[in-house]
Amino acid sequence: MTIQTSVGTQPHRDIVLVDLGLQGGGAHGAFTWGVLDRLLEVPWLRFDGISGTSAGAMNAVVMADGYAAGGPEGARAALEKFWKRVSDGALLSPLRRGPLEILTGLWTLDYSPVYLAMDLASRVFSPYDLGAASSVNPLRAILEQSIDFDRVASAPMRLFVTATNVRTGRGRVFRNADLTPDVLLASACLPTMFKAVEIDGEAYWDGGYSGNPTMAPLVRECTSEDTILIQINPVERPGTPKTAREIHNRLNEIAFNSNLIKELRAGALLRQVADPGHCEGAVWAKMRIHRIASEEMTQLSSSSKVLAEWEFLCRLRDKGRRAAEAFLEAHGADLGVRSTLDLDELLEGI
Repeated sequence: MTIQTSVGTQPHRDIVLVDLGLQGGGAHGAFTWGVLDRLLEVPWLRFDGISGTSAGAMNAVVMADGYAAGGPEGARAALEKFWKRVSDGALLSPLRRGPLEILTGLWTLDYSPVYLAMDLASRVFSPYDLGAASSVNPLRAILEQSIDFDRVASAPMRLFVTATNVRTGRGRVFRNADLTPDVLLASACLPTMFKAVEIDGEAYWDGGYSGNPTMAPLVRECTSEDTILIQINPVERPGTPKTAREIHNRLNEIAFNSNLIKELRAGALLRQVADPGHCEGAVWAKMRIHRIASEEMTQLSSSSKVLAEWEFLCRLRDKGRRAAEAFLEAHGADLGVRSTLDLDELLEGI
């Protein structure tokens, strides 16, 4: 089957089935919104499975629900509506830029007294010290308004949402029929800000500690042989962090990327020693891995992950659209043909 397209230099393309891996990162997840918004415009792309964590999980479920209801345009509209609700819900939040940041055009809360006080408090007090206040997550109402979970349960896109079991330290992957507002809140539950979310008698924290995102279900359970990883947490950052905030931010980036890198390294090893008779090795050997990311994300302050001003979210969306456009121009022809992310590089130094 061929479909007319104007992407890159390709006048015609067969339908290409892809999976998506969506990282978490708070408000920076609006970058992923922009990437998805652009990919949904490509007529020859179809989406098989999506693995997501934290904000990536919310993007994944909102997209799948919107797609089930109204195709690509329904998915694009659902994502925009979701992020607008996130912004509207933060209109009265004290976590907003001050006059200095607005005057200088800085998108950061690094100089906000409220943010600094909350950041300090999170290092001294547990959410359990704060009583009922830490049990209320404003995202719950937004998720309930934005997603039809019954429709998601039978949606054609396969969904894989990761949360971290507090007791075992292992990730649990929730699939379409398992998804609820609690599951998404668990996947995004930062333990310094919120009490653990209880599901089936077990407590869960942010899935980023165990898989950001988890790649194995895409490899094992999906039909597609192409996976596009949308990465918003920088793997590399120039220079050595010196301030306490820079060190804390870099530690979080390393922690939230470590399991993903380990999983990709394992895949690279399996590809090198792939035995046609070994199911796991054979599956990894035929997988084509791609990545969409932007160096611009390294320029953002970690404090901006809780900044939900609509103009900021739209700026991140536009960065995501540009990154997706650049990927399509450079590698659109490689989808369905070859990997564009060199996994063997991940094995260097081991």
